Parts: sequence; structure tokens; C-alpha cells
Amino acid sequence: MELRDFWGKSSKSWLFLILLFIASFGFYSNVFNWIPRWRQREVSQSAQGGSKCLLDRRTVGECAELTRLSPSSCEAHHLQGQRESPPLSEGDCYPDTCRVPRVPRRVDVLLMTPWFAPIIWDGTYDSAILDAQFRNTTIGLTVFAIKKYVVFLKLFLETAEKYFMVGHRVIYYILTDRPADVPQIPLQEGRRVVILKVRNYTRWQDVSLHRMEMISNFSQQRFLHEVDYLVSADVDMKFSDHVGVEILSSLFGTLHPGFYASDRQRFTYERRPLSQAYIPEDEGDFYYAGGFFGGSVAEVYRLTTACHQAMVVDKANGIEAVWHEESHLNKYLLYHKPTKVLSPEYVWDERMLRKPPYLRRLRYVAVPKNHAQIRSR
Repeated sequence: MELRDFWGKSSKSWLFLILLFIASFGFYSNVFNWIPRWRQREVSQSAQGGSKCLLDRRTVGECAELTRLSPSSCEAHHLQGQRESPPLSEGDCYPDTCRVPRVPRRVDVLLMTPWFAPIIWDGTYDSAILDAQFRNTTIGLTVFAIKKYVVFLKLFLETAEKYFMVGHRVIYYILTDRPADVPQIPLQEGRRVVILKVRNYTRWQDVSLHRMEMISNFSQQRFLHEVDYLVSADVDMKFSDHVGVEILSSLFGTLHPGFYASDRQRFTYERRPLSQAYIPEDEGDFYYAGGFFGGSVAEVYRLTTACHQAMVVDKANGIEAVWHEESHLNKYLLYHKPTKVLSPEYVWDERMLRKPPYLRRLRYVAVPKNHAQIRSR
């Protein structure tokens, strides 16, 4: 067969195959170009839906607090979003997008410990979410008002009612040798005062050392049956800003305001090997304040029992830790890491320390006093 005969007879077949190839190539090209555009529209719609869900669930005031915008800017932004995007039904909201809290991230402070426990500062949590999570929780607050320290109770309780665990069930456990001197304070619904009579001690150091023993004993006797979490606080302080369920965890300690910015060598740990509170020079991560700590009742019971037992050994050996129960608390938290750490916002002394720029709020502050006069009989 000659070449021209071959082409003549099969030209129609070849032409059909070529046209089919061109048509197929054009079709698939359009499909592949269309897919990214479709996905882009889907992502855009889901983002708009998520924004709508979040804004529908928050007031303009909450938006302003979370985004640091003015309320008018938040409202204008919300209305603009409504005008620019068509209305979406509740079903258009992606659940994960709608539930993500808008918590601003801070870069000026340490937010996590080396063992991945959060450090709580202003602007690092969503109060609404946490309040809902702990809505059926009862919190116990233990405070010692022995001898003349009973004079601090009125201010302590009044400010606690204003700022401490507002909206939650609270039992104030007042451990005192002067029950008749405990003031009557109006309390919110679901909150009450329980007076626990304890003995007096001649030296204030002995009162300090026996705090762990008394918390341990009462934890076993009643706290385990009455509350979910226990907070131990100094009475010669006052609440000055919000202290809520953001502090709650299995075991928490509070960074001592005098040592937050210091290196380990400056911490006033107990350095004498004879004491059970001894911490070697090359160990330690934070220095915790003895005036504000807590956790679940079971964990607080373990902590206070261990500290009390260590103090009994020290007493038998004729030694007293340099900072009494605070020294033993730091030893315990070094080897039993807290699951949450509170920033110095939660313990501060305005007379002794200048407020640094990273400290946005002072939540629990020392009350001016004459230590020599208060500690005397």
C-alpha cells in the first residue's frame, strides 16, 4: 500500500482522535482550574461563618476586651462583616471554629514552665469558658486568724466577697483561737463562713509552722467531704482584683513577687543540709510564696502532710527552716511539680515593691501593718 493511500483511508480516524484529545485536555484543564477557586470560596465562607458564630456569642464589650479595640470599633467591624457577607445559618458554622476562644497572646512574660504547666497572667485565659467548666465546683478558702491577726478578718472577708470566686460556691474556713471576734459579713448566695477553733502558740513562728499540720488534719476530717478545691491564704492581705477559677488545678503555687525576676542563686531556699527543707545550690526552678497556694483537697492534703512531717523531723534535730513553712513548701513543689503556677499578680506588696510594666493587675496585696505589734500577745 502506498503512503498516500494509507493517509487517505485513515485520515478521518486520525482527525477524530486528535479532536477527542483536544476536547479532553480542555475539559480537564478547566476542572483543575476550578477546584482551587471552589476551595477558596469554601474556606472564605467557613471563615465568615466562624466569625458570625463568635460575634453572635459575644457582646461588643467582650469583643473590645479580647481584641483590645474600642467598643465602637468592634461594633463597626461586626456590622461591616454583616453587610459584606450574606447571612449564614447555624448549620454553616464549623463547630471547631465557633468554639475557639479569642485570647490575646502575651510575649512580655513567661507563659509556661519547663514541665509545661501554664503560668497564669492577665490576658492568658477566657473567664467565660472557665466559669462554665467549674460551674458546679465548691471552693474552700482557709485563713488563719490567731491572736491579734483576727483584726484583719473584716477587710479580708469583705474584699473576698467582692473579688474571690464571684458566682461560685465558697466556704471560708476561719481557723482562729478567738471565735467570738470573727466579724459578721454579708455573704453572697452559696457562700458561708465556718469557724474552726484552734489553739494558740506563744511564738508567731510556731503558729506559722503549725499551719501545715492544721490544714492537713482538717483536710482529712472535713475538707475532703465538703469542697472540691482548697486555697490557703494569708489573712493580713486583701483582694483588690478578680481572683477566679483560672487559678484552680490539681496543685498550684504562686511565684513570690520578690524573686520573680531573680536567678536561682538569689532564692532564699533553705541551704543547710541538716534541714528537711534543704535544697542544693544547683537545684530549683522558681521560688513560691507561702501566702497563697492550693489545689484539689487530696493534693493539698498530701502537700501539707509531707511538710508537717518534715517539720517534725527538723524539730527533733533542733533546726528550724529559714522561712518556716514557706521553705518546706518550696522543697515540696520542687520535687512535686505544680500543675499550674500563678504569676506575682496573685501576691504583691505595694510598699516593698515597685509595680513593673508587665504586671497589669494586682489581685491580692499585703495590708500595711506593724509586724512587731501584731505578733505580740
